[in-house]
Amino acid sequence: MKRKLLITLFSAAMAGTLFLTGCTGSDVKKKEAAGSTEVSGTEKDMGNPDQKAADHVAELIDDIYVQERNDNTDQQCKEAKEAWDALTETQKELVEGENADPDYFGRNTGDASLDDPRNQDDIGENEILVVSFGTSFNDSRVADIKGIEDAIAAAYPDWSVRRAFTSQIIINHIEARDGESIDNMDQALERAVKNGVKNLIVQPTHLMHGAEYDELMEAVEACKDKFVSVKVAEPLLGEVGSDAASVNADKESVAKAVTAKAVEEAGYDSLAAAKKEKAAFVFMGHGTSHTAKVSYSQMQEQMKELGYDNVFIGTVEGEPEDTACPAVIDKVAQAGYKKVMLRPLMVVAGDHANNDMAGDEEDSWKSQFYASGKFDSIETQISGLGSIEDIRKIYVAHTKAVM
Repeated sequence: MKRKLLITLFSAAMAGTLFLTGCTGSDVKKKEAAGSTEVSGTEKDMGNPDQKAADHVAELIDDIYVQERNDNTDQQCKEAKEAWDALTETQKELVEGENADPDYFGRNTGDASLDDPRNQDDIGENEILVVSFGTSFNDSRVADIKGIEDAIAAAYPDWSVRRAFTSQIIINHIEARDGESIDNMDQALERAVKNGVKNLIVQPTHLMHGAEYDELMEAVEACKDKFVSVKVAEPLLGEVGSDAASVNADKESVAKAVTAKAVEEAGYDSLAAAKKEKAAFVFMGHGTSHTAKVSYSQMQEQMKELGYDNVFIGTVEGEPEDTACPAVIDKVAQAGYKKVMLRPLMVVAGDHANNDMAGDEEDSWKSQFYASGKFDSIETQISGLGSIEDIRKIYVAHTKAVM
């Protein structure tokens, strides 16, 4: 699994540089042995025309794998795709860069035409801007992010719903591969100003009051004087709370919704029925070094208060520490469960769900659970929170609360 991809995405989201500008204006090395010359198997043959073509595409991909948009971004995305399309199938397999690989353009993640970028003008005076980190997995973007946006639009027909993604890396990926243009935060706010929006509601789809939420607030603060009214709704889990024991109505609703859907998809009549068969559910979140990481501990506490003894919370980043995969494996095994269902505790079922959780490489959660030898079966459910109707209703209610 491409850990570098995941780390880069996370680091980029933390950087927040995208937000604050819009409203403020080898050579081949040879080995000599026994009188012969050969190229190391780990080194590229730069004299190979196939490799040269592949390396050129890798450079173009790496050039757009950045968190800052510039005046050349659209052209760079176009050139990267054209260069990829010109490669032979053999050459495509050779593409490898700092972040580039054949999957960048070659992986099928669904039909992008089913999505709506919601970047239209003619907004009117009232706008709800739904802000998401984003995902380049087309099926998940439609089911999860678009699903939330559609629910909000249906609930408030007198308001125009628009979209912004906070990851420019993802925006560039979608534009280059699929030709779909999605606004970043700067572009979305500028569009609202140019369209004469007076009343702006920002609804983040983020899970918690973490670093991304903080950066979103900074971006809104920089633009608030350009509107008559600007309000920011709560993220999915609501207020963070003071300690690990602090739970709230939002966390309870999320716990009930995701557990019910997981139990249903696993084929059990109830969570209690699953428990009798020694089946446990593990919900994998992202994790964060932000103080809001306590939200994951609070979700585990919420499961406990609801009597969901066979539900466990984990995180990719292992922050908090007791949510790291090895720690979760130990908890599940010590509790006596032999069947495990893994499911993302994330708004979208994107790269983390498909690779970190359900991937076949040895460091995925599925592989680590198997490798422990402590369980009879491991199943994965690749569905984001945004696809659950009861989760969408929470976002709709959060938007209503600030109207």
